[in-house]
Amino acid sequence: MQIAPGAVAFMLVGLPDKAVAESRERVRAALIASGLALPAKRITVNLAPADLPKEGSHYDLPIALAVMGAIGALPADALAGYCVLGELALDGTITPVAGVLPAAMAANARGLGLICPAATGPEAAWAGGDMDVLAPRSLIQLANHFKGSQVMARPEPAVAAATGPLPDLRDIKGQEGAKRALEIAAAGGHNLLFNGPPGAGKSMLAARLPSILPPLSPRELLEVSMIQSVAGELKEGALSNRRPFRQPHHSASMAALVGGGINARPGEASLAHGGVLFLDELPEFSAQVLDSLRQPMETGEVMIARANPRKTY
Repeated sequence: MQIAPGAVAFMLVGLPDKAVAESRERVRAALIASGLALPAKRITVNLAPADLPKEGSHYDLPIALAVMGAIGALPADALAGYCVLGELALDGTITPVAGVLPAAMAANARGLGLICPAATGPEAAWAGGDMDVLAPRSLIQLANHFKGSQVMARPEPAVAAATGPLPDLRDIKGQEGAKRALEIAAAGGHNLLFNGPPGAGKSMLAARLPSILPPLSPRELLEVSMIQSVAGELKEGALSNRRPFRQPHHSASMAALVGGGINARPGEASLAHGGVLFLDELPEFSAQVLDSLRQPMETGEVMIARANPRKTY
């Protein structure tokens, strides 16, 4: 970024979308609430590379810290070696954003530390035990940390508490053939189709498949959690050690099932990674939606290509 003499302005360049462009007002308000004032100069923030569209609110915190470094509110070299992401509230607090876990994994692979919102600190701590992770609640707390007056402790990795007992296969009386099919599917990771009259117990049996799946391995836990992080489904930065069980309604669109929509988010097929994708009332799904599952089932991944984003889940 650059602070130079000239007409007073706060410019963002680098193809920002609406959420990124509005960060100017959030940054301005957060700095004023923190006791800082923007200099009466021309401030230009360049989001490189300039030809790649930028989207999301997670640019708020890096922009604010760059301004604070430029006006001397932070030591000049304080931010060296850190990857930063976070959204700002108008009172200077730092609010959660999606995708912190994969960002932390990428930062750790490059030998960088991470600065993220306090609510997502337990999520980022999973990226590596020796990684430098700062999870401040506000701009003031982060400034005090770098000045040495209020040093923050490293957040601890967290696992979400169980929300209740899973439906258990032992609850089913009879249906020995169907239970045997579930056991074979669970042991071999096979697909399974239940066919029968209404009330035969097909949905009840399928809902109990996760209860006989093996526990998530550490690698699988991170894979599943990274997808949930991108989708914004991790609560308070705590990772769930339960295998996913996704049950979309038969009115689900192709974008909902395989991914797409705003920012090319992961679909139900990706969110079920490592777990179960249960399509109840299968014939009611549209043929086009069901056909779209063939390639992800064969290759184990789905590539979402839109006008701007191009992502593989």
